[in-house]
Amino acid sequence: MSEFDLLSVAADGMSVQRALLDVAARNVAAAQASTPQHPFPRLVARFAPAETERDLPFDDFDDDAAGEPRTRLVAGVPDGEPADALTEMIAVLDAQRAYEADASVFDVGKKLAERTLDVGRG
Repeated sequence: MSEFDLLSVAADGMSVQRALLDVAARNVAAAQASTPQHPFPRLVARFAPAETERDLPFDDFDDDAAGEPRTRLVAGVPDGEPADALTEMIAVLDAQRAYEADASVFDVGKKLAERTLDVGRG
């Protein structure tokens, strides 16, 4: 694994956490709009490796594209439970912490790549 692979993996992790935040935001909105007579179901994000998405009808995967994410959001699958604002706020906090951790890894990878380039120049 090179320092550039580290950047790619960290960026992919940040992309996944962003998708989780999007799903949690939808669930918070659904929880606010729910009534006892009309509850909105909670959605759970489902991910798949980018290579396995070739079979999906909405696939725009390009084998030669550089920087393609390794993981993609496939769908928001109903959980069977009604959306709950408290559960979703906890999910938001978890995704936020994971995003910050991925951003820290990205920064380390960036510094490693910069130092590698500096060594190559010198």
